[in-house]
Amino acid sequence: MAQNGDAKEIEALTGGKQIEDGEDEKPNEKTKRGWEYYLRYVSLVVLVVQNTGQVLLTRYATRRDQEQFIKTVAVFFNEVIKLIAGTILFLLSTGDIKKAASELKLHFCTHWLETLKVGVPAFIYTIQNFLLYLSIEHLDAGTYMVTYQLKILTTALFTVLMLKRKLSLVQWGALATLAIGVAVVQTSAGKGASPAAVLNGTLITTTAKPINKAAEQQPLIGFTAVVAAAIMSGFAGIYFEKILKGSEVSIWLRNIQLSVLSIPISLVVIAIKDREKVLNRGFLAGFDYVVWSVVLCQALGGLIVAVVIKYADNILKAFATSIAIIVACLASIVLFNTFPTALFLVGAFLVIGAVVLYSVFPYKPKYHMPAEDVKMDALGEQDETKKEEKSQP
Repeated sequence: MAQNGDAKEIEALTGGKQIEDGEDEKPNEKTKRGWEYYLRYVSLVVLVVQNTGQVLLTRYATRRDQEQFIKTVAVFFNEVIKLIAGTILFLLSTGDIKKAASELKLHFCTHWLETLKVGVPAFIYTIQNFLLYLSIEHLDAGTYMVTYQLKILTTALFTVLMLKRKLSLVQWGALATLAIGVAVVQTSAGKGASPAAVLNGTLITTTAKPINKAAEQQPLIGFTAVVAAAIMSGFAGIYFEKILKGSEVSIWLRNIQLSVLSIPISLVVIAIKDREKVLNRGFLAGFDYVVWSVVLCQALGGLIVAVVIKYADNILKAFATSIAIIVACLASIVLFNTFPTALFLVGAFLVIGAVVLYSVFPYKPKYHMPAEDVKMDALGEQDETKKEEKSQP
């Protein structure tokens, strides 16, 4: 049964007239509802395409039989694009170039110590992005996407430990199911069923051959990298949330601070890890339209998620993530001749189910709380801060 809010949005889109308790909606309100309705589902479709495209493009770019790009350099350009996009969005949200320049000067020059606090997640995100490139190189697309859902587990744990929030019993069960599902999937990492086996119904596994013959796939390296990235994602996300809630600085300005600090950090990482490669091959070695597409897709991913959270919700985002996993697995069959095993399908089913359950059944306090006192965090749990403040003498 459709919710009342959704019914009103549909009426606004179809031009129908809905009157409730003698109250008419104004034309501009109906138009706004209509745009928000479109943005909700358009943003979800874009998120599915971005998630799937990012993984498949990165997989192809790192496994094809030609000169490889330098991953640390790709991370550097990720941050450059994020800085450009974040600056544009900050200017649009401010609406005044002089005011925007004044705010930037205030936070980067006067309150520079506050800006340095963002250096912690900036460093973590820089290393995390490199680890994600590494993990996709050594794991097939489906295995990577399923395993990376461990970020839900790590984020939830850091939410409980750092923000003192509670999870429902269903959510704890979903997290346990998620861990089991990932463990099951990892037993089939780097393997796939041959086309003949699928046709015969035997699902006999064979090792998937890499596109790049010189680059042998090492699932253990890929698994270690993606787990480390998931842990970093959980910690950095909650740390950044604490910074956002601890001040009135806009999220777009915070993203500018992140990128400004991440760019020099990524240059240091390049100098430490890939200095010889850059000197011998050049800074843009291996870069072509495919690699630039990967960089652009990776950089804009966070902005797309922000739009989804604003106009949709975490439940729809969970369904979008699940659809992206399925699409990536199907696309891998066509693009990379990687056929999922029966064990992988079981694990993927457990993970997708866990993601949906975690989002659908958030923690709900037993007592009644006025709507204005309830805030939702990035994972969908309720924030009882105001309630606790009111209870203090």
